[in-house]
Amino acid sequence: MTVFLYVLGLVLFALGLLVSIAWHELGHLSTAKIFGIRVPQYMVGFGPTIWSRKKGETEYGFKAIPAGGYIRMIGMFPPGKDGRIEARSTSPWRSMIEDAREASFEELEPGDEDRLFYTRKPWKRVIVMFAGPFMNLVLAVVLFFGSAMAIGFEAQTTKVAGVTNCVIDQSEKRDACKPSDRPSPAKAAGLLKGDRIVAFDGERVSDWNTLSDRIRATTGPATLTVERDGKEVGLKATLLENKVLKKDADGNVVQPLQYVSAGYLGFESGREVVPLTFGQSADRMSQQLQAGVESVLALPGKIPALWDAAFGDGERKQDSPVGVVGAARISGELMTVDAPPQTILVWFMNLLVMFNVSLFLFNMLPLLPLDGGHIAGALWESVRRHAARIFKRPDPGPFDVAKLMPVAYVVAGVFVCFTLLVLVADVVNPVKLT
Repeated sequence: MTVFLYVLGLVLFALGLLVSIAWHELGHLSTAKIFGIRVPQYMVGFGPTIWSRKKGETEYGFKAIPAGGYIRMIGMFPPGKDGRIEARSTSPWRSMIEDAREASFEELEPGDEDRLFYTRKPWKRVIVMFAGPFMNLVLAVVLFFGSAMAIGFEAQTTKVAGVTNCVIDQSEKRDACKPSDRPSPAKAAGLLKGDRIVAFDGERVSDWNTLSDRIRATTGPATLTVERDGKEVGLKATLLENKVLKKDADGNVVQPLQYVSAGYLGFESGREVVPLTFGQSADRMSQQLQAGVESVLALPGKIPALWDAAFGDGERKQDSPVGVVGAARISGELMTVDAPPQTILVWFMNLLVMFNVSLFLFNMLPLLPLDGGHIAGALWESVRRHAARIFKRPDPGPFDVAKLMPVAYVVAGVFVCFTLLVLVADVVNPVKLT
């Protein structure tokens, strides 16, 4: 059964990967067609074609290696000095092997002179190139909001999962009580496992963070209202001061562990799957995006540790970069975790969310052959042309992005090397769920 669930996780992630890639390329395809650019080919994957069908002027299909995708647009670059025009691809892999001036020149057909990518106004080209990454962002938002609001995340609640017998300094990291320990305020007040605290000192509380903050800010007498067997029961407690784990503004335990003196009641909070509100979902989604940006910026600094984990005896850290293979392995492990099905589903959806956020952020880098590189070229062309009009100079014409292809080859080479490094690390020393 475990093997079946693991394989199921791999298959589901592969399907999610293909949908994400196809959705990305659909953004390029749809906007290119809206602006009248001829698109001869729409492909998901690389390598040999395993299935394709031509509809209208575009060939749609799947290739053998599901590690990316591309659409082929006519006239990605302006003509060179010899006046030749070539068709190019949005795929970074194909950009490595296609010559910037001569490849696919034969694909031009009569009437294509008015359907070339480079002849479109810069703002239209920006939309076409931005549409791909934007589709990944849209998919990430839809998946996240859907799972967060319909199902939710496992979180601490105000339900009592257990009552401690005595007051123990949390920094001591022990469970057994000593004769010298003081009885816990919760036990003395008569709090029972299964109770749900609904009010503290007369004020209603519905979430753990609010209740925790109220408890930590209180020492001395306090009243508790608990829901027990369908009825509300009032309890009186005398909270004591104790050394407890320090938390940040979001209610998360600060790392590395620190301890502070605060009010102490003495019970273990229960954990339940709690749906988020729209506002909470938006806040957590913004945190995901911020974490994604920080991760992309931190990638160069993580390469030495990644190399040591792949080829040395270094530890593979939990925040280490992972590739498609590593993410697929994590997906397989998710399916074998002993947790409620709805929790596993949310974790899996969140994995796809992070994958699509990464695709969005990575493709927006202003480097060729990424989408962001073409966007940067179109924006620079717009700046040059506007400046020429302001200063009454001749129109400089389209910006020749092809001149940057040597840089694109270097960027693509670095990307390939990094991808191979991550692949080796994912195989020999993978990131594992804790």
